Amino acid sequence: MRKYPELLLDPADSVVLIVDHQPQMYFGVQSAPRDEIENNVTGLAKAAKLFGVPCVLTTIEAQSFSGPLIQRVQAVYPDVMPIDRTSLNAWEDQNLKKAVVSTGRKKIILAGLWTEVCVTLPALSMLTEGYEVFAVIDASGGASKAAHKAAVQRMVQAGVNPVTWLQVMLEWQRDWNDKTTYAGAMTIIKEHGGAYGLGVEYTEAMQIGG
Repeated sequence: MRKYPELLLDPADSVVLIVDHQPQMYFGVQSAPRDEIENNVTGLAKAAKLFGVPCVLTTIEAQSFSGPLIQRVQAVYPDVMPIDRTSLNAWEDQNLKKAVVSTGRKKIILAGLWTEVCVTLPALSMLTEGYEVFAVIDASGGASKAAHKAAVQRMVQAGVNPVTWLQVMLEWQRDWNDKTTYAGAMTIIKEHGGAYGLGVEYTEAMQIGG
């Protein structure tokens, strides 16, 4: 199993936690375009699956208020039932906490709606219990730009590491010579990587044409 420097993300010691990407929560997002957040969290979920990183899914009040986990993420893990909660702080839900702890992983990669509540609260709680927390900023969204920004600042000051979904996947990949995940990573980049994905498609087309 590959081992990397301690500060860098290692697929063997990572767990992804996706919190409350549900319709009602998206309705309130004002910090970034909702479709961009949906694209990015889906890319993160696919990357976790590609690299064999456990992905814990959770919702809040799915039946009575917030609706189901968005379909694009659920489709990546069709056999995984999201852990539904009532607590605003996901880490205070014992079923959720048990699911994360049982992985034995210490680097938690966290994305959620909203940034100021469903990301910040569990992130701060997990820090106090000795976890390294990486908040996926572009796969999370707040009720306003100010709320999102303030939440990120608060987390960073406390010791949370801000990252983006593509950064996470490329840090897991580490070496393009690793062909076990190369093709899968390129597919995810083309599907969710925006301009970078278009560049990959262009390069592949030119190689075929040549």
